Amino acid sequence: MAHLRGPEGCPWDRAQDYDSVKGLLLEEAYEVVDAVNSRDFSALEDELSDLLFQVVFYSRLAEEEKRFTIDDVIERAHAKLVRRHPHVFGESRARTPEEALKSWNAVKATERAAGERAHSETSANKSLLEGIAPGLPSTLEAYELGVRAAEAGFDWAKVDDLLDKIEEEIRELRRELSREPPGASGERTLAAAGRIEEEVGDLLFAAANSLPRLRSRELSAARQSKVQAPFPSPRAGSRPARGGGPRVQSGGIGPHLERDQSARVKLETRN
Repeated sequence: MAHLRGPEGCPWDRAQDYDSVKGLLLEEAYEVVDAVNSRDFSALEDELSDLLFQVVFYSRLAEEEKRFTIDDVIERAHAKLVRRHPHVFGESRARTPEEALKSWNAVKATERAAGERAHSETSANKSLLEGIAPGLPSTLEAYELGVRAAEAGFDWAKVDDLLDKIEEEIRELRRELSREPPGASGERTLAAAGRIEEEVGDLLFAAANSLPRLRSRELSAARQSKVQAPFPSPRAGSRPARGGGPRVQSGGIGPHLERDQSARVKLETRN
């Protein structure tokens, strides 16, 4: 990697920086997931090597700035595996996967508290959501938000309560949809679209939180629904709207749902 980035190396590799490699990293990660889903182990081996290359690439960028090296990354991974498995490398023991997970989370909570103390001089407010990557896909972020909320005691007592909450959010979404019907052009005002987006965000958050209680895995469930869902046929003559103005399409979900901001804000308020 040092040679590729060097004077006698590759012009394309030399031109890359922290931001330009981000998309490649995400692409390779998703290709790994696709190979796992299809149980294509030849492809999995190949995609894992591509993903590892991105790790090496980022490590080289950091090494050039004398921040850290690939050896530091490997050492940190080793230290974390040992530190978060006291039930393997320490004196405690875990007899079940649940006990092992509890042990792992206890160590993570200790690390998180230590990190919060270290940043106390620069951060006045302690956040329940510290450590949740803001770049996660919306469904996965909603799932992680729910896990954090449950750890803090904000949880539903039983699955039926959660299903009631999902039905409540659907009713609220229906109410917003009927509150201000789209105009003759099929568009809604920005204010109406914003309220609809918030309700869709609430519904997404509640639905994502049903997954751990139903012992489902969020990405697998979403992928399965995408494969099986009977999408309706497009309306005759439908086409993307043209023109400008401060309005959005009634059928669209705007960029705010790239991340479930409404759920994040509400959790911050509750904490």
